[in-house]
Amino acid sequence: MNILFFGPNGSGKGTQGAILKEKYNTPHIESGAIFRENISKGTELGAKAKAYIDRGDLVPDEITIPMILDRMKQPDCINGWLLDGFPRNKNQAVKLDESLKSAGIKLDIVVEITLDRQIAKNRIMGRRLCENDNNHPNNIYIDAIKPNGDKCRVCGGNLKTRADDQDETAINKRHDIYYDINEGTLASAYYFKDIAKKTGSIKYIPLDGTPGVKEVQADLLSKLK
Repeated sequence: MNILFFGPNGSGKGTQGAILKEKYNTPHIESGAIFRENISKGTELGAKAKAYIDRGDLVPDEITIPMILDRMKQPDCINGWLLDGFPRNKNQAVKLDESLKSAGIKLDIVVEITLDRQIAKNRIMGRRLCENDNNHPNNIYIDAIKPNGDKCRVCGGNLKTRADDQDETAINKRHDIYYDINEGTLASAYYFKDIAKKTGSIKYIPLDGTPGVKEVQADLLSKLK
């Protein structure tokens, strides 16, 4: 099962992706990790990507997409893969679609977690980290995991915030890209949605990201059957 995953920062996409990875025993393909792997191994594509990264430039699609395809062809992807973090705009979606078809790789499912932009922003800024265990879930904007005042709801430990979670300008910039329905990430999701409607070759699954993790998980798993 080959799955492409979309969702804004703050939607719980990473959590749901991890659940799918474990359930179907498929690798999680993420562009940043692919860059790091190719650079560390000294591949030709890695060297080209590093030159752009070192200059602070975006790595061109002509380098990124071949890296992604190479990763999809590795033995651990024989039973499927989960692609997350790419494409980020409509042009990349078109190029990825064309490249997959040329390589004979079928995209089976596209998952889109839908979430109001303000709610997504609140969830990011509402995250609190337990000093005893960062895996203890605490968020001041989610009732199910709301901390006990300034203490961890799980163990009572002190809570802190991540600096990037409180950078409203950076959050808005990322969301500007994601929620752009003309050229941004949502436009790329809708590109595949149109293919699903016209050809039926792809199953497009929209998920309401508003409920809790367990509810969203149950909805996702039921729609994957």
